[in-house]
This record gives sequence, structure tokens and C-alpha cells, in this order.
Amino acid sequence: MDYLWTPWRYTYITAGEAPACIFCELLRSGDDHKSLIVYRGEHNFVVLNAFPYTSGHAMIVPYEHLNRLHKLPSPAATEMMALSQRLETALIELYRPDGVNVGMNIGKAAGAGIADHIHMHVLPRWVADANFMTVIGETRMLPELLETTYQRLKAKF
Repeated sequence: MDYLWTPWRYTYITAGEAPACIFCELLRSGDDHKSLIVYRGEHNFVVLNAFPYTSGHAMIVPYEHLNRLHKLPSPAATEMMALSQRLETALIELYRPDGVNVGMNIGKAAGAGIADHIHMHVLPRWVADANFMTVIGETRMLPELLETTYQRLKAKF
């Protein structure tokens, strides 16, 4: 039997239920680099997913703590879409993917890992990027460190 060690995931696995909203905590941290915040707009910020599906997996998150898209004020929704377009462009230039996923999961039943604070996922995808490691081993293989992803995307913003 082979073993694949991923000690960086231990904190995520053992954290349990977070007492506060992770997005609100990131905003208050005062250290955008450590928090993986790539860009701060007027109504939303762009942040890397700390546990990405693929390299380049980022999210657009409104500053306002809202659990439903219909509650998002129009200026924030407009900026969210503009940032999604900007992020899509940056990811295509940086990673040359075969496609890009853009979407939201609103509510736990819809698959939201953080259900109380809406956020838009934008991530590059490649044909056959869900290989046997993901499907059978339930393990993601990422060719790039988060720090490298952060620096590359930050340069585009």
C-alpha cells in the first residue's frame, strides 16, 4: 500500500465547526498576504481558496456578511460579476486552462462549505483534471504552491 502524506491539511480536518465566519475573519486579520486576499474592491474582495480544487482556485466575496444572493445590493452584485470576468481573464492568461468554472453554492443543501457568507468561485479546469487520485483516493494533486498562485494572481490585479 502506498501513502501520500498531506500534513498541511491536518488543521483543516481537525478544525471542526468554525465559531465565526472565516471570510469576515480574513477581512479583519490586517494581513492580506497571510489571508490570501489578492485584491480589495469597493464592495468585494478576491481571495484564494486555502483548500483549492485546482491551482488558481479563487473566490469573490462581498464585504457584507450575507447568506443569500438576492440580499446582495446591486452595486456589490455588479462589482462581483466584473471581478469574476477579470479573474476569468487572469486565470486564462496565467494557466491556459481548457475551461473555467464560475459559480456559487447557496446554502448547505446546495453544497456551500461556508453557507452564511455568499461567495463566487472562479477556477481553471483542464480536461481530465479529476484523475484517479481525486476520484478514488479523494486527494487533490496541485502542481503549484499557494504562495506561487498568490504572487501570480496578485500581479494581475
